[in-house]
Amino acid sequence: MSVRILVIEDDSSLLDLLREELEAEGYEVVTTQRADEGLRLCQEGAPDLVVSDLRLPDSDGMAVLRGTQALPEPPLFVLITAFGTVDQAVDALKAGADEFLTKPLSMDHLLLMIRRLLEQRALRREVDAYRSSGDTAGFHGIIGGSAPMHRLYDQIRQVATGAMPVLVLGESGVGKELVARAIHAESPRAEQPFVAVNCAGIPADLMESEFFGHARGAFTGADRARTGLFGQADGGTLLLDEIAEMPLALQAKLLRALQEGSIRPVGSDSEQSVDVRVIAATHQDLQARVASGDFREDLYYRLEALALEVPPLRERADDIERLAMFFLEASLRRSGRGDLRFDDAALACLRAYDYPGNIRELANVVERAVTFCNGERILPEHLPPRVREATDAAGSPPEPAGADTQGLLAPGEALPTLETLQQRYVEHVLAQVGGNKRQAARILGVNRRTLYRWLSEDDEDSA
Repeated sequence: MSVRILVIEDDSSLLDLLREELEAEGYEVVTTQRADEGLRLCQEGAPDLVVSDLRLPDSDGMAVLRGTQALPEPPLFVLITAFGTVDQAVDALKAGADEFLTKPLSMDHLLLMIRRLLEQRALRREVDAYRSSGDTAGFHGIIGGSAPMHRLYDQIRQVATGAMPVLVLGESGVGKELVARAIHAESPRAEQPFVAVNCAGIPADLMESEFFGHARGAFTGADRARTGLFGQADGGTLLLDEIAEMPLALQAKLLRALQEGSIRPVGSDSEQSVDVRVIAATHQDLQARVASGDFREDLYYRLEALALEVPPLRERADDIERLAMFFLEASLRRSGRGDLRFDDAALACLRAYDYPGNIRELANVVERAVTFCNGERILPEHLPPRVREATDAAGSPPEPAGADTQGLLAPGEALPTLETLQQRYVEHVLAQVGGNKRQAARILGVNRRTLYRWLSEDDEDSA
C-alpha cells in the first residue's frame, strides 16, 4: 500500500517542488495552500504524514497539528517555517509534531527525514504487534528481517525436526542461545524441558557430577543422590554453551553419551538411558582447537554434521534499527519513562557502527542512551564516543560529472545578456541530464528551490 503525504504550503513554487520530489520517491501526494482545507483532508482520510508550513493565509500549521492530534491515529507531522525560533520548535514538538524545520529547505534532508519517520513508525507498530501477540520478537525471541536472518530461520526449521546434535557457531553476543531455544521450540520436543549450561562457568572438578549426576555417598558431602543436567533434560534439549571450554576427559564421556544414549552418574554401578538432544554452541574455532589438541576430533565431527552459523550484526545491518527500536521499547518499559525516540543523527551513528560486541553491545548502547537522555529524543551525544564518532561507510554520493557547454552560443551571435546565457545554460544542463532537476541543481551548484524559481521566471518571460 502506498504512503499518502499531505503538503500544506502557500508558496506555489515550493509546493510544486515538494509535490514533484515526493512523487519521485513513490509517495502519493495531496496538496493544498490553506489550513482549513488541510485539516478537512486529514479528517476525511487521514494521511500517513503531513508536511505543513507554519504560517498560512487563513490560519497556521499549529492549528492543523492540534486538529490532527484528535484523530484516532494522528499522522506524522513535519512543520516548516522561514522564521523559526527555538521556542516555536519546542511548542511544536510538545504539541505533537515529529519534526520542525526552517527554510530554506534541504530537499535531501527532508526526504531522508520523511523516510526515517515512516520507517520508525513501522518499527514501532511491529514492536506493538509483537507485544500484543505475547511474543517478544518475530521468530521465537529472535529479532531480524534481513536476508541473512531469514536464511538462518530456514536452517533452524530444517534441523529442528531431527534428533542429531546441532552445533551453533557465532561471535560473542550474536544470540546463540536464542537460536538454540528456537530450535527447541520448532522441534517435537517443544513441550519438554530446555536446559542450558555454560561450560565455562562450571569448575572442572564438578563438571562430571553436574552433567551426569551422582549417587549417594559418591564423594565427601554427597549425602543424597543428585540428578545431573542430562537427567533434567531427559526428553528435551540440553544446550552446552561454550563447548570449547569442556575438559578433554569430559569430552570423551559426552561423546559416549551421545553415541549410546545413556549416562553413568558418578559413583553409580549402572547406566541410565536418557533421551536428550544436545545443542552445542561456541564462538571459538573448533577446528583450530582440534588441531591444537584441546578438542577431540571425534566429538567435533559428531557435532558439526548439523552446524549453523549465526551472522554477526555487521553482516545484517538492515536489522540494526529494528533491534534498536526493540531495545528502546524494552528499556522504556523497565524504567517507566514516557515516549522517547531516536533523532535521525543518532540513528545514523547506530547504523554506521560495526558492533564488535554484536547484539549484546547494541542493547547496552541503547540502555546507556536512555539513561543519559533527559529530553524526548536520543541524540548522538547520548551515545558512547566509539558509536558517536562512527562514520557512514557508504559515504556521500559522488558528484555528477559536469555538463558539456558547447552550443550555448550560435556562430556569429552577439554576446547575449547574462540572464539569457543563464537561461540557456539551465536548459542545456536539464537536457544533458534528461530533465532530472535534482541532478541539474547539483551540477549548477544551487538548491532545487532556486532552480524551480529560475524555471518559473523563464516560463513567465516566455508567456
